[in-house]
Amino acid sequence: MINGRRVAVVLPAYNAAGTLAQTIGQLPDCVDLRILVDDFSADQTAALARELGLQTYVHDSNYGYGRNQMTCYREALDAGADIVVMLHPDYQYDPRLVTAMASMVASDVYDVVIASRILGGTALAGGMPRYKYVANRALTAFQNLVLGAKLSEYHTGYRAFSRPVLETLPLLENSRDFVFDNQMLAQCHYFGFRIGEISCPTRYFPEASSISFRRSVRYGFGVVRTTCQYYCQKHGLGRFPIFDRAGRKLREAEPPVAAAPQHTGAVA
Repeated sequence: MINGRRVAVVLPAYNAAGTLAQTIGQLPDCVDLRILVDDFSADQTAALARELGLQTYVHDSNYGYGRNQMTCYREALDAGADIVVMLHPDYQYDPRLVTAMASMVASDVYDVVIASRILGGTALAGGMPRYKYVANRALTAFQNLVLGAKLSEYHTGYRAFSRPVLETLPLLENSRDFVFDNQMLAQCHYFGFRIGEISCPTRYFPEASSISFRRSVRYGFGVVRTTCQYYCQKHGLGRFPIFDRAGRKLREAEPPVAAAPQHTGAVA
């Protein structure tokens, strides 16, 4: 708990058994709730999560990364979280930064905080493939220009959100695939939430999750599409559900596919 705010860490997981314990082992004491949603892994991710004392939910099929996050955020809100930090369980990002990220939200300075791999200038040294680095910089420059923002990147998988953000965004209108992350940040900017950044070194190694070149290309086109939708909505040239204040929200309706809970209880 920070400043009287209950902190949850949510972990959208898929075949993360090899790195989960290492990730959880470095979570700071300020975390009140540890929630893992397993997207129908082929390994022992869910079993290990229960052994580690995580509040664990298992999808009854592989529904995708975006759909996994929908479940993560819904369960965190239902459990009473005031601040929710989304962290990949592949040990690519440093779990010890949860305290700093949650504190920036708990201080009421920011509504959203992202852990940037770019700010510290160590992305390539940490093993980020050069084509991903170049694509990251190009897409970020494009989005900053169109959105009128100055973020160092839009593609990190390490974010902290205040409860009002998760209750306001029409997240059920978003993609179930990897572009969900980018849509969410575009929504945050569109709805006027304050976005802060913190530098975060990352690790790229064989056990860390990474999407293929083909899916990276598809993600890139999704980013361009999301940015164009933002521009059209902002300038009255079109209307899109992801930027509609009346769009489907996590607290107003159940996600389209229910998760089958396998639950050990929250860890305070």
